[in-house]
Amino acid sequence: MPAKYIFLDMNAYFASVEQQLRPELRGRPVCVVPLEADTTFCIAASYEARFYRVKTGTRVREARRMAPDLAVVQARPRVYVEVHNRILQAVGRVLPVEEVLSIDEMRFALMKNEQPRARELARELKAAIRHEVGPWLRASVGIAPNRYLAKVATELEKPDGLVEIRLEDLPQILWPLRLRDLYGVGRRMEARLHRHGVYTVRQLTGLSCAALRRIWGGVVGERLWRSLRGEDLPPLPTRRRTVGHSHVLPPELRNPAGTRKTLLRLLHKAAARLRRKGYWTRHLTVYATQLEAPTWVRKTWLETTQDTRLLLNALTALWDADPPPRPFKVGLVLEHLVPERHTSPPLWPEARRGYHLSHALDEINSLYGPDTVYFAGMHGLEYAGEDRIAFGEIPHLERARKPQPRRRAAGRR
Repeated sequence: MPAKYIFLDMNAYFASVEQQLRPELRGRPVCVVPLEADTTFCIAASYEARFYRVKTGTRVREARRMAPDLAVVQARPRVYVEVHNRILQAVGRVLPVEEVLSIDEMRFALMKNEQPRARELARELKAAIRHEVGPWLRASVGIAPNRYLAKVATELEKPDGLVEIRLEDLPQILWPLRLRDLYGVGRRMEARLHRHGVYTVRQLTGLSCAALRRIWGGVVGERLWRSLRGEDLPPLPTRRRTVGHSHVLPPELRNPAGTRKTLLRLLHKAAARLRRKGYWTRHLTVYATQLEAPTWVRKTWLETTQDTRLLLNALTALWDADPPPRPFKVGLVLEHLVPERHTSPPLWPEARRGYHLSHALDEINSLYGPDTVYFAGMHGLEYAGEDRIAFGEIPHLERARKPQPRRRAAGRR
């Protein structure tokens, strides 16, 4: 079976962008953080930092102790999106991108006449990034007969690797990987595999198709079994299950007023994303992580809705009844989503007003820039200019470049 796909994974992307743009960071261990505080965590670490076992999720205070001369850099999401767009332009001159999976991952489908030149094209992709964007932006590239193995191949050689998986290489070429290196094996699935006596990729590839169906509880296990053997399966249609946002609070917002405004801001963003993706929600979960106390979690069921006002009412009812004393991170999740095609606009006049108001806010903000109009409860919250980059969703910077009129609040709580 020929090499049909190329997968490109940018190595230590956020940290590498900082090293490319700031020469004084090159060759040094770099830790990218959401805010400059010893109590926060690294969201990206350069390979120089990984040498000292500093990785994503390491607390900054601990990272400083582990890595001498560590540079702690506050994240600049807007810059990372701009560099991402430059990378897309560079690689697009070599091959058309089939799909952008995240800000640092993309996939290319090869035409029949391109398949014999797969390795040459992969080298051209890497060279395009190096020459047109910057030499400190390295990428691992995987080539394989299916989408799944092309992604897995990037895990075999990092950083700056180029690995081709052929049918005759399977399954032995996968054995050096850890279970968690396989796409679809997260923390919970790894624990389930351990309960079934599977601790290595070699053991996993030795299981029968029926065994994987049993462990995964259905057709997903069978698809994994077939993908690991090189079959090129059509992708399954996907349905979004949740929409959510979280934010690590800077010290000045770790108080009741700042925390409440932050949550209102997160809900405002999540509700807009919900409508943009064409879903309604029936459940809200709010949580707060505390340094020396268990995570605070509150949940509530809702009438099926897209209305930001109704969601804000539910949020404030949960929060105001029993707020945690001093959280350092807060977040919320909209769950039990219903596709728009399975619902209809509300019938009652008051509900219709909220529905139309929410969509009107979306139109204004899409035309003049995010947060041109917003709810008054989050007024005065100035951190919102730098948004986090959600996995698989790259912000559109062109909206923010348009002239923005003076902000006004859409209502009061």
